[in-house]
Amino acid sequence: MKVGGVRKAALVFIFVTVLLDVLALGLIIPVLPELVVQFTGGDWAKGAELTGVFSTVWAAMQLVFSPLFGALSDRFGRRKVILASNFGLGFDYMVMALAPSWQWLFVGRAVSGITASSIPTAFAYISDVTPPEKRAAGFGILGAAFGVGFVIGPALGGILGKVDPRLPFWVAAALSLMNALYGVFVLPESLPPERRSAFSWKRANPVGALAMLKGHTGLFGLASMNFLGYVAHVVLPSTFVLYAQYRYGWDKAMVGLALGAVGVMSLIVQGGLIRVCIAKLGERRTLLAGLWFGVAGFFVAGWAPDAGTFWVSIPLESLWGLAGPATMGLMSARVGPGEQGQLQGLNNSLRALSEIIGPTLYTVPFAYAVSAGREWGTPGIPFYLASALLAVSALVALKVAVPAPAPASAP
Repeated sequence: MKVGGVRKAALVFIFVTVLLDVLALGLIIPVLPELVVQFTGGDWAKGAELTGVFSTVWAAMQLVFSPLFGALSDRFGRRKVILASNFGLGFDYMVMALAPSWQWLFVGRAVSGITASSIPTAFAYISDVTPPEKRAAGFGILGAAFGVGFVIGPALGGILGKVDPRLPFWVAAALSLMNALYGVFVLPESLPPERRSAFSWKRANPVGALAMLKGHTGLFGLASMNFLGYVAHVVLPSTFVLYAQYRYGWDKAMVGLALGAVGVMSLIVQGGLIRVCIAKLGERRTLLAGLWFGVAGFFVAGWAPDAGTFWVSIPLESLWGLAGPATMGLMSARVGPGEQGQLQGLNNSLRALSEIIGPTLYTVPFAYAVSAGREWGTPGIPFYLASALLAVSALVALKVAVPAPAPASAP
């Protein structure tokens, strides 16, 4: 059975690819710091320092290689890039599972940052096989895969890590390799040769990729708005656990329950609600509604004087998920078929850049607010800052979140 010229099995594979990639990444989150500490002879201070370096390097690899993978997929097709990345990610997890030292683990983490750059190509695949008016819903489905993966992955990784800290790496490798083998048989190419664009090193890098923003009406504004949202999102992985433990006295179980609730609600929003909202409200109003829900959610999270009030912020923040797919739908409609990979690579580079600068942006004010002698401060400062960034993003959206002026043509 065909869907837009591509078998349904192929679309299922793209969903599963993103799900398993994110699941594999999530599996190692609970055990990577412990393994690093083991390699440092139990030195927690050095282990924490190295873990921070690992995270920064992983994001830096995403920043550099996402545009390259996007440009390669525009030139040679999506299938080759996705399958090569899946095989590479699988073998890389095996290297990390066998790593005899933290140096080998570091190399493996850097390589995984490169191979995980296939995710933007999956988004470009959706752009290839769905009409512009349905892309936001398609992007929402992939967003749901992210939510499920980030909920199940760390939880499963924690369970497996109790058996052996290296076991999650083996499971992640198996998932990636099985997914790649599955794709060999079911994944057709989505970008025919006549719609591909020539490869250019000038646009296959983060700086060169920015040049495409100048050549398409409204794309720079949408990308700027998107970047502010990416930076705002970093408040959750960088400070949520510290904030919840400090202000509400939550233990690991309660933190996990809250993260699970976020994942479930995000799945509902991006897996189903986004489709309804796009159909009834259109991309612009859906995007704006999502942003203002996010503004309210982060503000409530920063203000909440007790844990009960904080729980109110979770559904509001989850409804912010309406904005992402709508934004991607508006952006993808502004570029041609041979530029979808480059666009997705650029977006992933912006996301990686936010993950490099975001942690410091939030953890430093938080540390200042909770330090002794500064009782006038509030530990909710990071969430207020994230809320302000989203408010600026929403104001930008009022001007730039409009339909593409004309159907984009291939370059």
